[in-house]
Amino acid sequence: MKKQLYIFNPWHDMALANFTPYYRVPAEIVRMSNDLSFLPLWYAPDGALIYVADSFTVETFRSQIADFKDFSSERFVSDTDSYEINPWGWSPALVQMLSASGTESSLLPDSAFLDIIRYLSGRQRCVEVLSQLSYVNGICGKAFCCNKLEEVRMYLEANGSLILKAPWSGSGRGLYRVYRQSWNTNAEGWISRILRTQGCVMTEPVYNKVCDFAMEFYSSSDGDVTFAGYSLFETDDFGNYKQNILISDAGIEEHLFSYGITSATLHDVRKKLIEIFSSMLSGCYTGYFGVDMMICCQNGEILLHPCVEINMRMNMGVVSRIFFDRYLSSSSRGIFLIEHYNADGEALIAHQRMSVEQPMVVDSLGRIKSGYLTLTPVLSSTRYQAYVIVKA
Repeated sequence: MKKQLYIFNPWHDMALANFTPYYRVPAEIVRMSNDLSFLPLWYAPDGALIYVADSFTVETFRSQIADFKDFSSERFVSDTDSYEINPWGWSPALVQMLSASGTESSLLPDSAFLDIIRYLSGRQRCVEVLSQLSYVNGICGKAFCCNKLEEVRMYLEANGSLILKAPWSGSGRGLYRVYRQSWNTNAEGWISRILRTQGCVMTEPVYNKVCDFAMEFYSSSDGDVTFAGYSLFETDDFGNYKQNILISDAGIEEHLFSYGITSATLHDVRKKLIEIFSSMLSGCYTGYFGVDMMICCQNGEILLHPCVEINMRMNMGVVSRIFFDRYLSSSSRGIFLIEHYNADGEALIAHQRMSVEQPMVVDSLGRIKSGYLTLTPVLSSTRYQAYVIVKA
């Protein structure tokens, strides 16, 4: 049986939108992929191998986390030749890259599988999911798929403002907010380009969001879909991911209930989503996926939007869920975040400062009770870093 190899390719969504084998990953995203290539170590099964961009950083990283864990250096490899590959997500570009590096074709998905992944990853699936959840009490959320510019204008006239989305785009990207009074040629140009390149534009009303969270699921090879936990996260004003809150599932439920969402609404949505995705995936997708949601205030009423985005891939919510369950003391909570630094040396200075100011404390079970831990190597050249800060 071949060893499993985990690969972090955060450009997956952009490659899926492009959907050609020859998509060129932007240089800055390549840098992010390389800096964060160690991240799968924290969610991969014990014994699985981790693809790292630079094997020379392995010992540096092992020394930086030595006070917490001693992972064998043999778990880190810089080739992909003969392993069972588990990427962040599959795309034609990744298949082409792996094939070009010598990976056997029998270990790579075929074009039919990639077509299914793109279909399942399209934002059009949110329309289908929302239509099947409409009977649940205490929810809101509408989405429409527009094939013509005139359809977008019709919905805009009815709603006054809209969030427009490309069917396929990077996380937090491919979004355009438009208002009835400020409709202009720029908006028309954006819509026309998406219609030309992707065939339709998703339109959604603007909601008064008060909280972001997600339900995470796992789809097995035999078609069973199971609930994998909650993800509580924060985004910026543009919808870009900022950080995850490290907290138990019970703690997240308590947090959601504090806004006024009922247990019946939350659990009805969860049960129905398992039914919907068991049918939608029907054994054609194996792995984790997430459904982003939000709590909204609409006309003074607190409601649950049960399907803002579907992430048919590994995602930071699952990483955070697994990390908390494996490595944190049950009584602690914290934050998981991806930090970007603007210049060489900044990451190393920050790492050294946080290591001193927030030294890690572990409990009797070897779990983190409080303090700072880097999850990826920190060098003088590092521009992207994943780390956690935990409080008792």
